[in-house]
Amino acid sequence: MTVVGKVTPPVSTVGDEAVMIPVEAFISRDYARAEGDRLWSKVWQIAAREEEIPNVGDFVTYDVANLSITVIRKAEGPDGIAAYHNVCPHRGRRLTEGCGKAKKFYCRYHGWQWNLDGSNDKVIDREEWGGALKDEYLALRPVRWDRWGGFIFVNPDPDPAAASLAEYLETVPGWLDPFEFDKMRYKWRQWLIFPCNWKVALEAFMEGYHVGTSHPQFLRWSDCHSWSRADGKHSCFGNSTRITMARSEESPGYDAKPGRDPRVEVAVFMDLMNTTVGLGTLTTQTLVDASRKLVDVLPDTANGAEATQKMMDMAREMDARRGVEWPAVDPAHYAASGTDWHIFPNTVFLHGLTYVLGYRARPNGDDPDSCIFEAYALERYPEGEEPRTENVYQPDMTQQGWALVLAQDFQNMPEVQKGMKQNALRGLVPNPLQEKPVINFHRNLAEYMGTGAPVPFRGDDGS
Repeated sequence: MTVVGKVTPPVSTVGDEAVMIPVEAFISRDYARAEGDRLWSKVWQIAAREEEIPNVGDFVTYDVANLSITVIRKAEGPDGIAAYHNVCPHRGRRLTEGCGKAKKFYCRYHGWQWNLDGSNDKVIDREEWGGALKDEYLALRPVRWDRWGGFIFVNPDPDPAAASLAEYLETVPGWLDPFEFDKMRYKWRQWLIFPCNWKVALEAFMEGYHVGTSHPQFLRWSDCHSWSRADGKHSCFGNSTRITMARSEESPGYDAKPGRDPRVEVAVFMDLMNTTVGLGTLTTQTLVDASRKLVDVLPDTANGAEATQKMMDMAREMDARRGVEWPAVDPAHYAASGTDWHIFPNTVFLHGLTYVLGYRARPNGDDPDSCIFEAYALERYPEGEEPRTENVYQPDMTQQGWALVLAQDFQNMPEVQKGMKQNALRGLVPNPLQEKPVINFHRNLAEYMGTGAPVPFRGDDGS
């Protein structure tokens, strides 16, 4: 087992008690409908990033299940953000779609209008209601919002006693704040409608147990065994025998297989991550450029640890010269933070010192066999050089549309959705050691839904 940084992440050869997860949560339309009331209307969830609404009037429409929420910059300043239920109180028409800029909210059905602070500005022929339309009723219904890591979270729950965002995130900020997500900006973002339940799509990115089989290209550097842990509502995993390139400073890296030059192997890995794997994420161009210099600056006796560390040192210096400062993250903290976090209910982050790869899955209405799946990359840029990005609809599920790793994952998701409808399947039995995030996800989901909790798995015909 490779030690990363100054600590070895907690790894055992035996997992927790094995459990079986019912398939109802994935295939039942009644369950999908109930999620709107019991889950999505009660939890904090990412609706946008602050960079999407920099100017007064900028808005983003966030749709999940049968809810629709508009997040808007109503005024200048850090608190000049608002979120409203996206519905006209007259006859129910939605007021916004997608993203854009507005001076007022306007209902295209009957012409009612609202100011950006949610107060009603106009009702055509209001007097005909005989005074029944009070200002309080006419105002757009607000939705609680808060920020973390540059993201805008919303919670439709109107209960004033409901948990704050800080309480909801629990230990997550303590683990991830050192990476300063708020100082990163979108590099690219894509989405599509996928033919599976949102949980099937999300779970493909919550565990590392599938990596060696679904993504065999990584076996060149690692056996892809992973550790995982539950952390309240949330969870994370990392690599036991690690893929360590571009992970943490003071990393011992890896030993190249016989006949392979570690200096070259680091560069090959960086190039793979930059092109065929991650759509230019899980690395940066600076790291790629630094890795290509290793054969020129290190002797051929250098090992994997020395090659990895040298790449990191050079990349930090190269970024500093172009105005990109790296965060100061303790190597032990970096190692223990893992590589992948699931933020309940529907977000996954793969984090690095200068980048993040993010996934989000959400139901497409109440259809259990359909979801909206999004992926995006964040990166640090010199001030003023951040790219302007659009959220691109990309229905092409092949490597040409989504790069190799995502195309490999996409091959599994529809087949999982179909397989769970077979009567021969008694339930799902996640790996108790490497798939704890999946088990933890369903335990927390069951608390919100009031049904379908994982049960002990005995492994015989009586299971």
